[in-house]
Amino acid sequence: MKGTATFLLLLLPGLSMAQNPPASEMFYQSVPDLLKLPAHQYLGEVPGVALNSKGHIFVYTRSGHTQLLEFDPNGAFLRIIGDDLYGFTFAHTVRIDREDNIWCVDEGANMVIKFNPEGRVVMLLGRKREAVEAPASGEKRTPLPEWQFDRPTDIAFGPHGDLYVSDGYGNSRVVKYDKDGNWLKAWGKRGTAPGEFHTPHTIVSDAKGLVYVGDRENKRIQIFDAEGNFLKQWTTVGAPWALCATPGPHQVIYSSDSASGRIYKLDLDGKILGVFGKAGKQTGQFGWVHEMACPSENTLYVAELLNWRVQKLILTPPQ
Repeated sequence: MKGTATFLLLLLPGLSMAQNPPASEMFYQSVPDLLKLPAHQYLGEVPGVALNSKGHIFVYTRSGHTQLLEFDPNGAFLRIIGDDLYGFTFAHTVRIDREDNIWCVDEGANMVIKFNPEGRVVMLLGRKREAVEAPASGEKRTPLPEWQFDRPTDIAFGPHGDLYVSDGYGNSRVVKYDKDGNWLKAWGKRGTAPGEFHTPHTIVSDAKGLVYVGDRENKRIQIFDAEGNFLKQWTTVGAPWALCATPGPHQVIYSSDSASGRIYKLDLDGKILGVFGKAGKQTGQFGWVHEMACPSENTLYVAELLNWRVQKLILTPPQ
């Protein structure tokens, strides 16, 4: 697919505006009929997609109820994981770690749920509020304890096993845990200053341990060291709904501005290497890309809310 080239500016911290070279329009193809669902099985909104080391595709969907589905690399349906699980209320994202554990971030349950590769629950972060805890009509809501999430959105894995949760719509912060699920620290609050957030919606970590947070409503990507110290921000990619980082050693990041339907390819310095896509309902167009998986630099899986689907994209690098 081809469109007009997009011209963007890159704002460098501490410097005046520095012009980024024109962003090259990238060609791409959408693989037809990716997922083969069994009879009487349907996708609703698809907020989450991830791949494991075998290339299996995991789809976190809001259908009649929230479900986690697994498909083989050719899209053949394999199984449902956690069917009718207590913590499955309102799916937000799914990620796979280096050991093929599956992590579901459930915005409605205020939980992050870790499954082992066999599909058994092995760790829980946060807690689902019980019906008896909900305030009666007219009563003020009781403040949440520090360890409780308030509509979390995503999880990232540091190179040494640390966990970073973007906690999300309510708390507007990032929470860091060690690999065993022990709370280490949190940073951020609602605001517009560096290190503050307005809906941290997506989060990834690179091979060096830097943390990239898609600060959606502030229309920027903020970059932190592993301890949460602000380093810089990128303001050239619209509102980042979804981020994914390719495997090393030469990593790139894809960022989706889902309202416009544009997806950006960036290097780790924030230089835009290419851009593609537009909003729409046809194959190869996008309806609110909510999560992406990028197992390689030129292969991208996108989960869409408005179009109730997952697309696999084969990208052609800009010349």
